[in-house]
Amino acid sequence: MRTIGNVIWFILCGVWLGIAYILAGIVSCITIIGIPFGIQSFKLAGYVMWPFGRQLVESPGNRFSKGVFNIIWIIFGGIWLAITHVIFGILLCITILGIPFGIKNFSMAKLALFPFDFSVERKGDPGPNEAPLTSED
Repeated sequence: MRTIGNVIWFILCGVWLGIAYILAGIVSCITIIGIPFGIQSFKLAGYVMWPFGRQLVESPGNRFSKGVFNIIWIIFGGIWLAITHVIFGILLCITILGIPFGIKNFSMAKLALFPFDFSVERKGDPGPNEAPLTSED
């Protein structure tokens, strides 16, 4: 089911969202200061192209520094990526089949605004704040 969802997602909007994130990453990497933003954009490009079977978890780190990075991100590109997600969400919600994909786009708008607060992991993998299960557990 995950594969079917990813293929439908990729055809409907994943390819266009991926291109938008890759372009944002390339533009960000033009300057040395923008490289962390470009790297984050490239990571998110993979997630927005194939989101099913992955989950967002809160990334570890200092909340102040993540907040500063998020504010800079919003000013220089995050707002446009979030607007793109909202537009795709509205367009997909027009049809009954597209409603789940539209809702997924609306949830990704939050990710587009605050990318430094989250990391992407495969479902079932232990998060960065969780200890992996061992045979003694």
